Amino acid sequence: MTLYTRFAAHLDAALDTLVAAGDLPAGLNRAAVTVEPPRDVTHGDLATNAAMVLAKPAATNPRALAEKIAAELGKLDEVEAVSIAGPGFINMTLSEDIWRTELSAIIDGAEDYGRSSRGKGTTVNIEYVSANPTGPMHMGHCRGAVVGDALASLLEFAGNTVIREYYVNDAGGQVDVLARSAHLRYREALGATIEIPEGLYPGDYLVPVGQSLAQEFGDKYVDAPEGDWLALFRKNAVAAMLVLIKADLALLGIHHDLFSSEAELQAAGKPEAAEAELRARGLIYDGVLEAPKGETPDDWEPVVLPLFRSTQFGDDQDRPIRKSSGAWTYFGADLAYHYQKAQTADAMIDIWGADHAGTIKRIVAAVQALTGGKTKFDVKLVQMVRLLRAGEPVKMSKRSGNFVTLADVVNEVGKDVVRFTMLTRKADAQMDFDFAKVVEASKDNPVFYVQYAHARIMSLHRRADEAGIVCAGPDLSQLETDDLALVKLAAQFPRVVDTAATAREPHRIAFYLYDLAAAFHALWNVGNDDPARRFLITDNPAVTCARLFLADAIGQIIRNGLGIMGVQAVQEMK
Repeated sequence: MTLYTRFAAHLDAALDTLVAAGDLPAGLNRAAVTVEPPRDVTHGDLATNAAMVLAKPAATNPRALAEKIAAELGKLDEVEAVSIAGPGFINMTLSEDIWRTELSAIIDGAEDYGRSSRGKGTTVNIEYVSANPTGPMHMGHCRGAVVGDALASLLEFAGNTVIREYYVNDAGGQVDVLARSAHLRYREALGATIEIPEGLYPGDYLVPVGQSLAQEFGDKYVDAPEGDWLALFRKNAVAAMLVLIKADLALLGIHHDLFSSEAELQAAGKPEAAEAELRARGLIYDGVLEAPKGETPDDWEPVVLPLFRSTQFGDDQDRPIRKSSGAWTYFGADLAYHYQKAQTADAMIDIWGADHAGTIKRIVAAVQALTGGKTKFDVKLVQMVRLLRAGEPVKMSKRSGNFVTLADVVNEVGKDVVRFTMLTRKADAQMDFDFAKVVEASKDNPVFYVQYAHARIMSLHRRADEAGIVCAGPDLSQLETDDLALVKLAAQFPRVVDTAATAREPHRIAFYLYDLAAAFHALWNVGNDDPARRFLITDNPAVTCARLFLADAIGQIIRNGLGIMGVQAVQEMK
């Protein structure tokens, strides 16, 4: 139980007392009641909106109710003072010993501090990256990959069972283009001079694929008709691209539990099964789409297609699941894929690029229909990243053909820099990634600033050892008010984890770590002007040991937060 959940329980008990006394009606919904840090730290340590939330359904005045709640909370030994602000917000100031106890809880909790069981018993499927298997990973995929992976770790830290899934789009026209591009490289490997026409993939990454095909098949398919080799080359080329993709993701420390093939899904008849299920429920019918809005093309003809009744679930029109040729639409295939995922998960989250925003309504509607609303489904949109070098746009990679590879970026600045930077903005906000700035040693670079805080903490023990200072049980009464202010921020970590997991927003961890690092650096810098405020005072081992204990707790939280983000905490800055 965290400090915040403990005081939420205290608040519940206070409300129960008022109910028993007849000062508050029984059965009021308390779901919106919160216990959190006040926005202004001068107001105290904890605040609750209980009176504001409950006054109206209780048919009473919020301030009058606040006074009754405050009177009950003021009876707690842990509470030094209670005040009422504005129309009924309740602020509490806690005893300093509370924060010393919480400091010990951080050290005792170690790597589990902040971990919760809120999601226990809930399996969440997170599908992320899912780039077309037509080449190596590029920076357009990077942000969604990091956000998805960090979200998976965050939800695991909050107690959920998580399935990390990659959906391989290997059934569309793009993999036929890949196969034709590989055939050109196959011919090249056998000595032919080739020119890559518009519309095929020009990247050099297909050269080894062509060489492998030449070694396996010789010249058997050089002049053969496309029908003889297309499926074979498609299978081999997709397999080779997945090897590249997995290697690129491994550079970021990303490993999926499951790779699901669209082609295998269709071969297994999953879309037909989903269609039959929805037809049986009256949610698919044969109908004609409305004519395109605006000027109707001369060649437009009404065609009867199987349509999903997505308008029943908030979409603006019903959607076809098959084309006039009988082939599955993207929506039809996605519908079957999500139906399959829903069999093994209580909740599903998809991480998509912002350019897919227009398809959210229909797939959310389909999942709601297929699962009867039992499987929660959420789509997180991720904006593209603009690559800069000292403020100037980065040129494209020749090897890739038309993009900057993820591998090139990771090899230049490192995995941890890439991962942390991708989480320094909300996922749906625009982002610039400047090669110069992300490795800059300044407080304006969050990656450096947080890592530097951890390195400083690690240096304290080395210096204490050199000074011959040995710490047994620290006397935490040596910690002063400024020291305890840092503990108050540290104690918010479990709550930050909880709110970030609930909102499915891993960037909140990065924001919090930056604030914590900034507070630690500020406290450290006080010692530059006042030697008595330093963490390490060689002639005062009692104070030193107490502050080392404090620093260790901050270091533990930084490691726990960075662990969620998939970033290693450094021991020293080089």
